[in-house]
Amino acid sequence: MSSLTYDLTLAGLSVGSAAALTGIGLVVTYRATGVLNFAHGAIAMVCAYALRQCVVEWGWPLWAGATVTLLILAPGIGMLLERFVFRPLSVLGSDPAQTLVASIGVFVLLVGGAALLWGQGARDDAPELVSADPWGQLAVALLLAAGVGAVIRWTRFGRELRAVVDDRQLAVLGGIDADRVAAAGWAFGSFTAGLTGVLLAPYVRLDPYGLPLLVMEVVAVAVVARMRSLPVAVVTALAIGVAQSQLTRLHPSGWGAPLLQAVSTNLFVVALLIAALALPSVGTRDALPRSATARVPTPPGAWIVAIVLFLLPLGFAGSDLHTSVQVPALGVVLLSLVVVTGRGGQISLGQAAYAGLGALFTALLAAGRFPGLPHLPELAALALAVVLVAPLGLLTGWPAINRRGLALALATFAVGVGVSRFVFAQPYAISGLSLGRPAGFEGDRAYYVLELVLLAAALLATWLLRRGRTGRALAAMRDHESGASAAGVQVPSLKLLAFVSGAALAALGGGMLGMGLRAFDPAAYDPVRGLLWFAAVVVLGADSTLGALAAAALLVGLDAGARGGVAAALIGVLAVLAGRFPGGPYEAVRTAAGRLRLRRRASLTPVGLGVRSRLRPLGREPAPRPTLTGLTASGPHAPHPAEAADGVRPPQGPPAPDDETRTGGAGGNPNAAEGRVHPHAPAPAPTLTTHHLQARYDNFTVLEDITLTVPPGHITAIVGPNGAGKTTLFHCLAGTHRPAQGQVRLGPRDITHLPAHARTRLGIARTFQQLAVFPSLTVAENVRVGAEQGRVQDPSAVERALRLLTLDGPVRSLPAAGLPTGTLRRVELARALAGGPRVLLLDEPAAGLDTAEVGALTRVLKALAADGMALLVVEHDLDLVADLADTVHVMTAGRIVASGPPDRVLDAAGTQETPA
Repeated sequence: MSSLTYDLTLAGLSVGSAAALTGIGLVVTYRATGVLNFAHGAIAMVCAYALRQCVVEWGWPLWAGATVTLLILAPGIGMLLERFVFRPLSVLGSDPAQTLVASIGVFVLLVGGAALLWGQGARDDAPELVSADPWGQLAVALLLAAGVGAVIRWTRFGRELRAVVDDRQLAVLGGIDADRVAAAGWAFGSFTAGLTGVLLAPYVRLDPYGLPLLVMEVVAVAVVARMRSLPVAVVTALAIGVAQSQLTRLHPSGWGAPLLQAVSTNLFVVALLIAALALPSVGTRDALPRSATARVPTPPGAWIVAIVLFLLPLGFAGSDLHTSVQVPALGVVLLSLVVVTGRGGQISLGQAAYAGLGALFTALLAAGRFPGLPHLPELAALALAVVLVAPLGLLTGWPAINRRGLALALATFAVGVGVSRFVFAQPYAISGLSLGRPAGFEGDRAYYVLELVLLAAALLATWLLRRGRTGRALAAMRDHESGASAAGVQVPSLKLLAFVSGAALAALGGGMLGMGLRAFDPAAYDPVRGLLWFAAVVVLGADSTLGALAAAALLVGLDAGARGGVAAALIGVLAVLAGRFPGGPYEAVRTAAGRLRLRRRASLTPVGLGVRSRLRPLGREPAPRPTLTGLTASGPHAPHPAEAADGVRPPQGPPAPDDETRTGGAGGNPNAAEGRVHPHAPAPAPTLTTHHLQARYDNFTVLEDITLTVPPGHITAIVGPNGAGKTTLFHCLAGTHRPAQGQVRLGPRDITHLPAHARTRLGIARTFQQLAVFPSLTVAENVRVGAEQGRVQDPSAVERALRLLTLDGPVRSLPAAGLPTGTLRRVELARALAGGPRVLLLDEPAAGLDTAEVGALTRVLKALAADGMALLVVEHDLDLVADLADTVHVMTAGRIVASGPPDRVLDAAGTQETPA
């Protein structure tokens, strides 16, 4: 027994050493560049193939092949990637979502290139660089970890690396060459990837798909190390390796034996699932928002062309028709990514798992092997499979509620790998399983017609999710999740809707694909295939249904008409370039054509100009850009703020004193009810209060003992230096951050634990210091989101909000993307007002406005307060605060240090205030 334990421990140390090398490389690359290198496994595979090529095919000595592979090729790949892929993305200021897509694109490109160059078959003759004795591999891993740790801790380069990780921009300003640091990080990370590949290749299947996935499964050790600690990564890798090896001695029996045996042989996958789901804070600093821009319009006639192309296979025969059968099915699968990623803005790397479950459940139901259910006809089996798989979308939808960015990408990838390993790869689920076609649709042509009908149904479902209130809410969540929540969108429910709908569509497409192939093929739904599908949809326009159909045709057509791997290589190239054209290839072509037209623009001679002036009628001058100045015009013809809002001038009378105008309500202007500027008549505003509020981020206390009252009919202002905690206080009031202690009350109701959307529907609206608009929606749609999610029943509320902020002109139909800052500030305020708030939280509302717009904003806010609304304003402009506020609170270091009328406290605040 002791001998067996020793032997198994040695075997586990060998596996754990290779996993430790992967963890070291991933951690170093992430610490140097902030990028989780999804291409790590693909680099390992390429280097393993390269060493085999040198030694087996070309007859080089092992030492020469290893030297070229590990010291030249592997670091060279890393430096090329840093220089030509990731450095341009950094220079262009791309968001981390584009960096993730580029990393996946490199993975797909290398996999496709390897399949083209070396074929897709498995090789079992990879040369052995280090003997099977695990002590050699363990020594390599420990020496590397110790060496890297020493460099990071005690050398100048290590100090520079830590500085770049902490704050890249500040490090550059301090004279550090961040590009050199990033290049070194990529070179070392690729070296460890290559070393992992050549060490593993002799003992596992060497093929373009299997080895990259095997390496990426051990990303769990880097996640457990929080992408920072090398010792934790090494110890975790060795522990999992030894534990997995020791579990092989178990021989369970009973109905659960196959599953337990699968777990014991895939312990790294189990660790990945646990790490990705139990550590939601990993990568939150690198949140992955979608690059939301104005949606690129569909080219004229594109849908007609698409319909014709999809009908053409009806005239095919033989192998051409049999291949074409896969296109509509794959198109339905890719439409699921349009729903989840394109419209919902959620990173989903596990859709292949739901497609495979749809095919598997359809086959089991049709064969009568699904537990507790009878044999069903194929079409009924497909429908029921969709119903059964849809709730399983919660496997990725539920983690998405509290995860964004890298954490969500890892969670969805882990689910995909888990389903592949524990379901698709197990004989107990798929042995002896076949899948036929529905009665009456056995032939390829008849079945293709059925697929077109199902594809049309999927397109209709996708279209419905893109239109109306739900479509606007999804677009708002995608463009700005915090802003959508502040507007009243139930973000958690909407994420679940996106993932469940996506799972249903993927299951439908997977079942169609299985029936088209007349078999359940697990390889058709492996996680590598899922990464390829994700990259294809993103690069061809994630929010484009037409792009999904084009991607399906491209993936099937290229691989059928050429050597396998062509489609992956092409998609990889496009994904690498996606950072420059996030709207897809059509946007790139349109941009290039526009630049070409500008360069070749013809100029008229004086005679030509004269002829054109005679032939063309004089047009009216273009309308000036709408501004808030219409509400601030002086003189006898200046519109009353209420008139600007409702088009009805209130009864004339002597002007009320300033204090009466500000207090409004019961103690204010008796004509306030007739002259409201509020989009619709609200209930009396309650008082918003906090009691001994304390807030923390990790172990750092940001707010300490904040007691605050925001009464109706008043404008309350908060001033203080940067870092005083003002924005954190807003987060606590709006529900986007939960305080550690204390209470937030709206009138008599305790709302401390209510989420942001629930507070919005109680009448608390907010704007953000950084603009929170939805770029892919028009101005009017942005405002309509506020009214819809605030459950305002008055159909004219949107129009009144637009008129109040002078957004009812041509600008209402323009996408928010690209509009001036002043206009976007008004859009954000109009959206907040359209929801009928009783308490309005404004975080630096004058930022980016010119003098005239600031004056107009002041008049609007005073009028809202006179109407009885409670306003809380954070502002750095002390002159604006002095003109606007009834009460001013001064914050410093998370505490309120002074309160009172503006003229009494602003002199003291002015000595502490730091201009924005």
